[in-house]
This record gives sequence, C-alpha cells and structure tokens, in this order.
Amino acid sequence: MKIRQVALASSNLEETDKTLRHLPGCDQSYADPEIIYFGLDNRLFTLGDCFLEVVSPVQPNTAAGRFLDRRGGDGGYMVIVQVENLAEEKVRLADTAIRTVFADDRGNAKAIHLHPKDVPGAIPSLDEMSPPESWLWAGDSWEQRAGRYVRGILAVEIRSPDPKATGQCWAEAYGIELMPAGEGWRLEMDGTEIRFAYDAAALEPALMAIDVDAVDLAAICAAADGLGLERDGHVVTVCGVAFNFL
Repeated sequence: MKIRQVALASSNLEETDKTLRHLPGCDQSYADPEIIYFGLDNRLFTLGDCFLEVVSPVQPNTAAGRFLDRRGGDGGYMVIVQVENLAEEKVRLADTAIRTVFADDRGNAKAIHLHPKDVPGAIPSLDEMSPPESWLWAGDSWEQRAGRYVRGILAVEIRSPDPKATGQCWAEAYGIELMPAGEGWRLEMDGTEIRFAYDAAALEPALMAIDVDAVDLAAICAAADGLGLERDGHVVTVCGVAFNFL
C-alpha cells in the first residue's frame, strides 16, 4: 500500500499544465479522454513511478467545480493509494460507516473513491493494478514522460483544526494504524505517508502540501523562479498547495 497519485483541482487548466510540466522537468503531460465522465478535463504528470494530476471542470455541477467554489480557489483534491487486493479492502470497508461514491473495474485496473464527508480533507481512492507496477490512468508509455528533476511522491499533508480526528478517519479508510509524528499524526504506507497537521485557521481539513523526492533542486528552483512562482527555499506553491522538494 502506497501513495501512487495525487490530484489537484484548478480553474485554469492550461496555465496549471504549463507550470506542472516545467517545474519537475516533464516534456509532456497526458490528457485522459475518459475523465469527461466526471465532467472534467485533466492533465497528468509522471514523477518517477508516481503521478501528479490536475483536474478542471468543463461542465456545470461537477464535484470538482463545487470544491473550487467552496474553497474559493485551487487546491488539493484527491489522494490515490495503490492497494494489493481491492476486493479485500471493500470487504473491510463494508464493516465501517464509510461510503463509496464511485467504483470502476477494468479487470487490470480497479478503483473505488470514498466519500470526502466521511474521510475529510481530500477524496480518498483505493486502486489496484495488474501488474502492480502498471498504471492505467496514466496512458500508454507513461514512463517516457517522466520528469527529469524528480523521483516520486513521498508524502501528502492534510491540515485540520483537529488533526487526530481527521487522521483517524483516514486510518479507518485504509485499515492502518494512525501514529504520532511530532505535534501531528501520520499514516505510513510503504515508503510514503499521509501527515495530519494542526491549522487553527482552517475551517475544514484540506490537502495543503506534497513532499516530492527531487534529484535536481537547482533546476527545480530555477524553473519556479522562471515561472514567477511563490518560493521559499525548496518549497514552491502551485495550485494552492505547497510542494516540498526534498
């Protein structure tokens, strides 16, 4: 079990696509034609064997559109965790009060999305791939689109007025133990983690940061400065989310 993909929601897909291609050194992004099912357009970026996605509504009354309106701007939207056996996870979840809002089964790719009111901060997804190293949602030859400056996604951070309570919801969603981490909490997932931090100003939990494993910090900083992005050392803000390049 590990974080394999993180999605952001943006009201300006073209501008965000340009930014998220240049920052990690991706020559190309991928657009999934089937995401129109959700009333969305998207772009997906390969970061090692992980993926960063940005979605944007192209139809009225979409979940992503309501998210943007409620938040008042762009932000972290979904955390996609790869699991070994989705059928077993579904049986486990049936014994909880957590609702499933979407399910997909392509045979070699399966996924369920959980209700963000039950697991607050972002939409949690549990995905199974066969073979495990594949990733259908990224399209063909996704390895060839990998960013030159990064190796993968290490963590996401959800900030909340009650990080322990938020973390307990996510722990139940993924069936793993919530552990203390300094002043916050975390879920460990095979070299990746979901952190839960306190934010007194937060009205509700929100995905506010992503840790990215970098191989060329100088190139990333130069790309951020060239794009005119907000940067504090190796932390670059894009789409309302702080990217911590480590």
